[in-house]
Amino acid sequence: MNMKETNKRSFCCAIYTRVSTDQRLEQDFNSLDAQREACEAYIKSQAHEGWRLIRDRYDDGGYSGGRRPMPVRCPPPRARS
Repeated sequence: MNMKETNKRSFCCAIYTRVSTDQRLEQDFNSLDAQREACEAYIKSQAHEGWRLIRDRYDDGGYSGGRRPMPVRCPPPRARS
């Protein structure tokens, strides 16, 4: 391993997908899936920069800005390794 590889930083990347309507969410492949696919591809393209995908899903389907209250979901804190 060379010096450049040992100094590389690693970034954990989470994907948050959102749609503002619940229409068509029951389809086998929907907008949330398309957003996730695009983000996964981009994160993979940045692997050389140390980007790593967190596999947990953060999907927000069917909540519009016109409907209140909007649920807030925060992931639990993770221990750093």
